[in-house]
Amino acid sequence: MQPTEAQRISPPRTWESDSDHFLQVIESPWYRALVDVQNALTTATCGFYSLRGYPAMQFPVTTCSISSPMGLGSDSLPVKINLFGVETYLADSMQFMLEYGCRLTKSGCYYLMPSFRGEHADKTHLCQFYHSEAEIVGGLEDVIGLVESYVRHLCQEVLRINSETILRTAGTLQHIEQLLKPSALPRVTVDEACALLQNDAALVQHHSLGFRTIRRQGERALTEHYGGAVWLTHMDHLSVPFYQAFAPDKSKALAADLLLEGVEVVGSGERHCSAEQVREALRVHNVDPAPYEWYIRLKDRYPYQTAGFGLGVERFICWLLRHDDVRDCQILPRFNG
Repeated sequence: MQPTEAQRISPPRTWESDSDHFLQVIESPWYRALVDVQNALTTATCGFYSLRGYPAMQFPVTTCSISSPMGLGSDSLPVKINLFGVETYLADSMQFMLEYGCRLTKSGCYYLMPSFRGEHADKTHLCQFYHSEAEIVGGLEDVIGLVESYVRHLCQEVLRINSETILRTAGTLQHIEQLLKPSALPRVTVDEACALLQNDAALVQHHSLGFRTIRRQGERALTEHYGGAVWLTHMDHLSVPFYQAFAPDKSKALAADLLLEGVEVVGSGERHCSAEQVREALRVHNVDPAPYEWYIRLKDRYPYQTAGFGLGVERFICWLLRHDDVRDCQILPRFNG
């Protein structure tokens, strides 16, 4: 049954200007619903990987080897700090550590951890957010299959535990039920997407160095075309971080983003197997290899073929609630500066 307008739950948006936001949260139905959904996603994540024998890993939140360095394919700013006289970074992702963990587990591993970004927050970006990340032994097709199974598992558990809550916030369950259909999600390569979008400059950005990215408006147009969800695959390699594996055509990457209702919710990809491939990618992306020397040595000594993904938890919650501002999907937001 559809909720009446009086039954609908909406965010109070007290974080915008109210210094008493942390007190307002306690009495807010929106944030109580958010706690319920966060809890369901956390327990569902642990259960999903436990059934597959993938252990949870616990890593530090500081690193000298950020996964989105300021190279050609970087789309995020690192957060540098001074920790007792040592310049370091708050982790934008611990994907490198998950690759390391695969050498310990021989199969795969995962975590739920905060990530930090230097950009200003907006409707789809957060300065601090929760990352659900996993790495497995395998390639791009393996990790796409894992993501689809994982996302459907999350949807099943949220419907089982929180269907009334979702209905009162989103007003419908149709988007979740649509994603639960057993057929594989549609896919479109970047080449195909650019052609579909007619290379419209408002939808596709052509960079001076010869690579393309799909703008937010373009991502929304793609999901509308494909019914709400689509994999965007085989990006131009210079548009993604260096660690994504080269496709047979080395101008492309073995990478895929899952777009839900116009927003990238999952980023995934196959990794370079050998140290030689990492060195080549660092050179192509014009990234200083010095902070990644340990990563190169790891690939040289233990050349595993792995693939992994990261799901933005708050973005996924935003999609679940059919909401248009991810800043409402944190209990206590943090904004840079």
